Amino acid sequence: MSKPRLGAHTPTSGGMAKRSIAYALEIKAEAIQVFASNPRGWAMPEPNAEADKEFLNKSKELGIETYVHAPFLINLGSPTPSTYENSLASTAYSLERAKSIGAKGVVIHTGSAVDEAHVQNAWKQIKKGVIPVLKKLKDDDPWLLLEPTAGQGQSLVKKLDDLTKYFEALDWHPKLGVCLDTCHVFAAGHDISKKGGMTETLDLLVSLVGLERIKLIHVNDSMDVCGALKDRHENIGKGKIGIKPFEELIKHPAVADAPLILETPGEEPEHGSEVALLRKMRDK
Repeated sequence: MSKPRLGAHTPTSGGMAKRSIAYALEIKAEAIQVFASNPRGWAMPEPNAEADKEFLNKSKELGIETYVHAPFLINLGSPTPSTYENSLASTAYSLERAKSIGAKGVVIHTGSAVDEAHVQNAWKQIKKGVIPVLKKLKDDDPWLLLEPTAGQGQSLVKKLDDLTKYFEALDWHPKLGVCLDTCHVFAAGHDISKKGGMTETLDLLVSLVGLERIKLIHVNDSMDVCGALKDRHENIGKGKIGIKPFEELIKHPAVADAPLILETPGEEPEHGSEVALLRKMRDK
């Protein structure tokens, strides 16, 4: 069985080819995640082809896999027409950017209907808007990865079981995958902190979407208790999930080909020691 690559979300200030690569080398990452545009805005700047190529070549040379996290504002289930339109445009833009830097996937949050009365329409508009985006993807283009959120409000994916509704809405498209965030799934009420809980949750995910669609894992501990519906990340082993569940995670067949990406507090010193901790678990 292959072993998962390890890494973290990396800053891009000063350019991906410089900052992100230097960060990856410093923390000894084998995979990284980046923002390809401002994560808190709708701006879709004209790409710099030369800078993209430089990053693509460097990451390839170093054997570092890359993933793009699309802007947080994206909500494909939104009842507000402008938010929905911007979300579609931003998703398509993120996939284009990912392709130009050689990234393997683009992570988007599964979003919310905001208002209970909008739930049915939310699924309809997701189908109508996203299928054309997926249809443009070629076999070797990046995957679109759905990341379930912490289950708050009118979340379209409150618990993992709801993922099948998303896949059904998008006709189980072959380029549609999952990014599982351990803090989110814990916040949503899946108790991965108890003995065997992580294995149980990963088994459930496999039964829902299939092993081949699990493409990325965000490894985050949680500041809050299970079922709190709060998305507050903590460093591995310092939160309410604890160390043991991550040992279970790293040995599970579901993550053998899904890189583990840290989105925990801190920068190089913290992420460097967390990557080392995960590597020790993985390689023992």
